[in-house]
Amino acid sequence: MDRKKLRNLVFLMLLFALTVWSVFHGEDLRSVLYYLATADLRYIAAGILCVIGFILGESVVIFYLLRILGSRVRFFHCCLYSFVGFFYSCITPSASGGQPMQVMMMRRDRIPVPVSTVVLALVTITYKLVLVFLGLIVLCVRPPQIMAYLEPAESLIVIGLILNVVCVAALLLLVFHPSLVHAAAVRCMMVLHRIRPFHNLEKQMIRLQRLADQYYGTAEFYRNNRHVVVRVFLITLLQRCCLFLVTWFTYRAFDLSSESLWVILTLQGMISVAVDMLPLPGGMGISENLFLLIFEPVFGEELLLPAMVVSRGIGYYTQLLISAVMTAAACLIIREKSGQMTEMPEGKKEGDIPL
Repeated sequence: MDRKKLRNLVFLMLLFALTVWSVFHGEDLRSVLYYLATADLRYIAAGILCVIGFILGESVVIFYLLRILGSRVRFFHCCLYSFVGFFYSCITPSASGGQPMQVMMMRRDRIPVPVSTVVLALVTITYKLVLVFLGLIVLCVRPPQIMAYLEPAESLIVIGLILNVVCVAALLLLVFHPSLVHAAAVRCMMVLHRIRPFHNLEKQMIRLQRLADQYYGTAEFYRNNRHVVVRVFLITLLQRCCLFLVTWFTYRAFDLSSESLWVILTLQGMISVAVDMLPLPGGMGISENLFLLIFEPVFGEELLLPAMVVSRGIGYYTQLLISAVMTAAACLIIREKSGQMTEMPEGKKEGDIPL
């Protein structure tokens, strides 16, 4: 294990320990275990299925886009790409490790980097755009029933929404004006080089140029396939709702029914808006504490902590475990069969992007 991976592992374990301490410090663990034992396993199983549906929702998008771009790939392999992406997103700050690993897996499957970049750029933008859409609707319309629950955390949600808007704007700028972004990035790099010189400035410049080159063709794909973008947005919206449904099934697992489905889904969605851009693996720590802050009136004092354990246990930790197992499988399956899977259509070169 190299030093970078070791540092990431130590950081993840330390963050997990701090999260456990902040959540359970001073709590009656016997009471928590008692209420956990009363949870209806049927609803917990439904929540786990929602997590799997959430991951496979991205697989549907990737498969759909790769087919449009002319790559003949099996849906099962697209599922493996998604599991790999979510595993590394769960363990890296700001989910930064997911897409590079997906690109690597697609490359093993003989999917050209320019093609995989177009696909993953669209996946990323729509994935975050759904949160921006949800956050703007809630904070602009301000439904009283929702805002009453969100009031203690509204400032954090506003900050999270602003960060997501900035991120989406930056991605769109990178897609439609890559030369402008590249020029600005070069200037920033030169300023940083004066402050603290790089060991190899030329190597860093080459990496920056490659990053800009990878987004070549993405803007044309957007312009020529607007109906595809709309479909991807709708699929991603359903995908996100699958994960938010975990909290609803947690609510039902404790035999609660006073709040409506749309209230629970919206509250969980706003937690995602708040934590999505924070530099913490899976929003660990802040997600748990925001759940305790927002959902206290929903679950009540006695059931609040057990409900958080179930909801986060399914939505994040179970997702991490399933993705880890499938990532190990992906490394074996794609490595063994990479020579048999994906071919470009006749007359196309490896770097071409069908538009």
